Order: sequence, then C-alpha cells, then structure tokens
Amino acid sequence: MAAPKNVSLDVAIMGREFRISCPEDEREGLLQAVSFLDRKMREIRETGKVIGLERIAIMAALNIAHDYLSQRGPAEDPGAVGERLGRIHGLLDQALAEQDNLF
Repeated sequence: MAAPKNVSLDVAIMGREFRISCPEDEREGLLQAVSFLDRKMREIRETGKVIGLERIAIMAALNIAHDYLSQRGPAEDPGAVGERLGRIHGLLDQALAEQDNLF
C-alpha cells in the first residue's frame, strides 16, 4: 500500500501565517485542529491576563493537555490491568464450564 501523499497547507493562527505539511487524508483533521487552537488562543488573549504570542500558545497547550488528560481518566498500572484481565478470564472460563454441564 502506498503512503499517503503529503500536502502543504497555509494556515493562520491568531493572525500569523504558518505553512504546515501533513498527509493528504489528514488535511481536514489538521484544519479542525488549527481552528480549535486559534479559538483557544484567542480566548486566552481576551482575558487580558496573558500577553505575548508565545505565552498564549503555552497556556493554550497546557489547557488542552489538561483537558485531554482529564478526559482519559487516571493512568492504570499495567500489572493491575493484567491481574484484572486474568480474573475476568477465570470468571469466563468458570461460567462457560458451568454452561457445558447443562447440556
């Protein structure tokens, strides 16, 4: 399978132009991300508490990262996940064995 063709896009974030390259099939997602970031940065600028494009960008990145991590929920220990899956597997085996005895 051939790799998707890359396209270059000219986008504007807070009035500044940027040229960004991405796979052609991710173009729409990138444009949505640019729009989302631009909106978040403008919201921060409008509060008047943060001055300077770089500081606004960092605050927007921190807010977006916080929102993302909050939605994911707490990170789980891989050992605990494996242990829980093992218990579930045992319960399934037990339930299936009981079903076999019915017939």
